[in-house]
Amino acid sequence: MRIGMSLNYAGGFAETAEELRDFEQAGLEIVFVPEAYSYDAVSQLGYLAAKTERVTLASGILQLYSRTPTLTAMTAAGLDYVSGGRFVLGIGASGPQVIEGWHGVRYDAPLSRTREIIEICRKVWRRERLTYEGKYYTIPLPPDAGTGLGKPLKLINHPVRDRIPIFVAAIGPKNVAMTAELAEGWEPIFFLPEKAAGVWGEALASGLAKRDSRLGPLDVTAQAPLAIGDDAADVLDFYRPMLALYIGGMGAKGRNFYNDLACRYGYADEAAKIQGLYLDGKKDEAAAVVPHELLAGISLVGPESYVGERIAAMSQAGVTTLNVTPVAGTHAERVRLIERVRALAP
Repeated sequence: MRIGMSLNYAGGFAETAEELRDFEQAGLEIVFVPEAYSYDAVSQLGYLAAKTERVTLASGILQLYSRTPTLTAMTAAGLDYVSGGRFVLGIGASGPQVIEGWHGVRYDAPLSRTREIIEICRKVWRRERLTYEGKYYTIPLPPDAGTGLGKPLKLINHPVRDRIPIFVAAIGPKNVAMTAELAEGWEPIFFLPEKAAGVWGEALASGLAKRDSRLGPLDVTAQAPLAIGDDAADVLDFYRPMLALYIGGMGAKGRNFYNDLACRYGYADEAAKIQGLYLDGKKDEAAAVVPHELLAGISLVGPESYVGERIAAMSQAGVTTLNVTPVAGTHAERVRLIERVRALAP
């Protein structure tokens, strides 16, 4: 099982980049750099490529709508080049609030767009002269849609790899099935191992049945807060506001993917209460309703023996990469947590 972490640069990006070397030496194998409506992930990934030697660098995630498919492919090839072949392209649809509210771009057809973007990226990396006719992307632009001067081109540079790994953030059944069919990796959010098969098993099986064997096994990446110790249980409460934000505030009623996931996990009543309170501005009350069972199930928090049991449950449910958030008071303690989880993981 591979150990990764998401980059948290609340204390300053340059400082975090320096600290990443210590995590790398402690056994960290992959780092995910977020891109929501913060600084862009690409400039930071390029900086990290120069500051690290072995750790894999992943975008976590680049949104489908914020770049053209060819720019996404060019960016991935560039990051793979400057990192010496250590880049993973993480992509995802995000949601209407960010795409329409921040980028000013219509949020539509995330499933079909993901498929077309993956196909275009791989054609670019193979240095094929690029022609593509999809429902949402047509390259070159047809004469009746532009000047008529566009012509098929191919990437000038020779990429380090002609197939850069693609991870897709997906939780909806159709999107998960497509990810299992087409991508090297799958990034579900709030992964609850005991209920994962019931929620995603059918979709995964459907996608894997169509999967090209050349893609290799699907890399399943689960995120989890990490704190080890007999007195670590209180850490869970720090994550109540985050789950309340996603379940209650990341979308409107009837259009919240994370609320839907909580319902599919069996927490429909709690999800409805969280959303109602959150949308009424009662964020603290919404956080208090987040079920402890859900918090504990998606986390690696508690005594070492218990954390070992949770890691085993994740592994049994198909997780191959743990994307942890080490929670501790000092950098040295966080590094030690990476060492400990590395030792506990199969």
